[in-house]
Amino acid sequence: MSSNPHTLGQDFRQQVAPLGNVALCFATLRRAITRPAHLPGIVCYYGPSGYGKSTAATLVTISYDAVYVQARSSWTRKAAHQAILKGLGVIPAKTVAEMSDQIAEELVLSKRPLIVDEADYLVERGSIEIIRDIYEASQAPVMIIGEEGLPNKLKRWERFHGRVLDWAPAQPATLEDCKALAKLHSGKVQIEDDLLDRVHEMSGGSVRRICVNLALIEEQSLVAGQDVMNLKMWGSRELYTGEAPSRRRNA
Repeated sequence: MSSNPHTLGQDFRQQVAPLGNVALCFATLRRAITRPAHLPGIVCYYGPSGYGKSTAATLVTISYDAVYVQARSSWTRKAAHQAILKGLGVIPAKTVAEMSDQIAEELVLSKRPLIVDEADYLVERGSIEIIRDIYEASQAPVMIIGEEGLPNKLKRWERFHGRVLDWAPAQPATLEDCKALAKLHSGKVQIEDDLLDRVHEMSGGSVRRICVNLALIEEQSLVAGQDVMNLKMWGSRELYTGEAPSRRRNA
């Protein structure tokens, strides 16, 4: 996700299907926001790539006016602080210590949650304690988002791991999710349930793969002059599974 969630607004809301993982992301951050004062305020939302975590986080960011940052593999401690301050709309101070104080103060005053996507990069660079320091100083609700191995990676950082209120694993897309995506993104072609069932099966629970397959079906249907497509009509044509095609051999 490259766009700043705060620039997307209502148009983005209309482009997001009501998927199970969107509801899960909302519930996860809400638990941190509404927690009793004596409980920790960090939550972790994690799962395989393609499950729609970042899209869900964008919608949650808009709805809760959260501060969203997406970590980068190249981030230094200074770059991480600068990115969060940019999200807060605050001009960074000169030193990392001063920037950390700025972030904590602004989170306290604004009462905004902090969402850190691609948090695996911070763990791998040994910088995840930056987020714990910010949380400790502000007590702001914090949601970190990462790949399915993120909880195990965080076990090395006991002080951080012990402050996680909730671990929320993103779930594979359901058939109902697939139908919701088709309704939203395939308006020019009616894709029948039997073909949607095959799309769901071949996509392996990945929202991204489902969307690729829906686009593929719509494109080929329109080329063929069809505004309805079912499994029989689709025939032996392949669907996208995420696997690279095997090398073709000459007969």
